[in-house]
Amino acid sequence: MTSIDPKLSYEQQQAWKQIQQFLPKRLHFTAKHTPKEEIWEHRGHKIHLDRWKNPNGKLRVILHHGVGTNGRQMSMLLGVPLHQAGFELVAIDMPGYGCTQRNKKAVVSYDEWVQIGCDFVDHELTKDSRPIVLYGLSAGGMLAYHVAARNPKVKGIIGMTFLDQRIQQVSDETARNLFMSRVGVPAAKLSDNPLTASLALPMSVASKMSTLVNDPDALKIFLADKSSAGSWATMRFLSSYATYTPALEPEDFDVCPILLTQPKEDKWTPLHLSQLVLSRINKVPVRIVELENAGHYPLEDPGLQQMVDAILVFLNELSLQHKL
Repeated sequence: MTSIDPKLSYEQQQAWKQIQQFLPKRLHFTAKHTPKEEIWEHRGHKIHLDRWKNPNGKLRVILHHGVGTNGRQMSMLLGVPLHQAGFELVAIDMPGYGCTQRNKKAVVSYDEWVQIGCDFVDHELTKDSRPIVLYGLSAGGMLAYHVAARNPKVKGIIGMTFLDQRIQQVSDETARNLFMSRVGVPAAKLSDNPLTASLALPMSVASKMSTLVNDPDALKIFLADKSSAGSWATMRFLSSYATYTPALEPEDFDVCPILLTQPKEDKWTPLHLSQLVLSRINKVPVRIVELENAGHYPLEDPGLQQMVDAILVFLNELSLQHKL
């Protein structure tokens, strides 16, 4: 790890501080419960980490964002309550998001996100043998699954949704409209070539980013934030995201237990889309907990507290299972 460059820090960014005001006060950072920023240099990227250290924690949780959020926004949801409960966490910014500085020579694909996620699990375990659980919001849920399918060292997965974009119904319902899913996605695949792979468009054009949160004032802040919902994606990323094949299909997934914490008022990725994946998983326990009154990126109670409660039950059960 290297010391943090002010240009790669959230300290000067206002968006996350403004969004935090929409969350209950109990989730706001405090002097005792706040992340330490780090940079992990890997594959030519300077990858930003929000580290919530707790050397006495029995389990560690790696937090993954999706295509409309970033690692700091994951910290804002779970950092304080899980750290207070005695767990160690780290939220990672994938290239293209948050404060991570992308390798300027690379046109990043979704496959690289998966590789980075796998490598980060290995990296964390080289210095600390405590078990690792993955959490993912939005596309981060399936990213957590894809990482675990390639890295059997993962001991548990928590997701807010699990989307297989190879399924036409999933593509149709999560893209901005049918034109984007039926024409835009195939066009991105054709454009994933040396000449046009680096061409980019706003994720808000490709997806239903307008449903990221259910509060219109909070949505304006998200959409204006180029490190999260206001980000752009290349043709290579969009193509690889839409076509990624996991190392283990759901029928073969046998790595670890899975928890879905599904917001009930999610207007982007409702429960039935995740069930297209989870209903096919039979070799490990799968649990679904619905979060009342909560949107895709949840700002609302009681869903926020229900999410934390369900995650704590899941983590404590894993602790007992592994005799920690």
